[in-house]
Amino acid sequence: MELFSMEFWSALLSIIIIDLVLAGDNAIVIGLAARNLPKQQQKQTILWGTVGAIVIRAVATLAVVWLLKIPGLLLVGGVLLIWIAYKLLVEEKGHEVQAGKSMWEAIRTIIIADALMGLDNVLAVAGAAHGSFLLVVLGLLISVPVVVWGSTLILKWVERFPIIITIGGAILAWTASKMIVDEPFLKGYFANPVIKYGFELLVVAGVVCAGMIKKGKENNKGEAKAANQ
Repeated sequence: MELFSMEFWSALLSIIIIDLVLAGDNAIVIGLAARNLPKQQQKQTILWGTVGAIVIRAVATLAVVWLLKIPGLLLVGGVLLIWIAYKLLVEEKGHEVQAGKSMWEAIRTIIIADALMGLDNVLAVAGAAHGSFLLVVLGLLISVPVVVWGSTLILKWVERFPIIITIGGAILAWTASKMIVDEPFLKGYFANPVIKYGFELLVVAGVVCAGMIKKGKENNKGEAKAANQ
């Protein structure tokens, strides 16, 4: 991938959107972990907890970028990312996090919670980076400050405009399809541009439609249950 080419900028934009959609509520976890501490310690805890979380996430993402170069793993990662995209569209995320009693306990909670919640984020960003470590670093540098300091605003936007989640799911599905078609031992099957782009479109449409149908059924069940009570 050429530096500052159209492909480079589109991949960077995908990474930033993925970070915002998947990590928007991770910042809430950071706040919850520090909520019982004295005010003067909360800022320090959030700062150091965020630094620790960023370091671990960066290392994990760079490791996955390297691992995806192993034959077969792009296909596996792509299939997993399709599932992650679907789950994003149909699942409600909770924020049940135990508050730390001390500053270091809260920092530990933030780092562990972010590492566990960030597994989907790591795989998605690594896939969107197409083997570029520079894209991973740039994506983190741009999106993490926005996530940490703008999490409340991001969540309000998501609540007000649910289409944001749908767009995020579509981008994840598109990233997954690109990982699959880039798998070296499958490239022969996608040599024809019509088949390649047709497959990518099919994956995106399939994930979004399946997510919307599932979500619609759940909403109908919820309304029927509420009406019967």
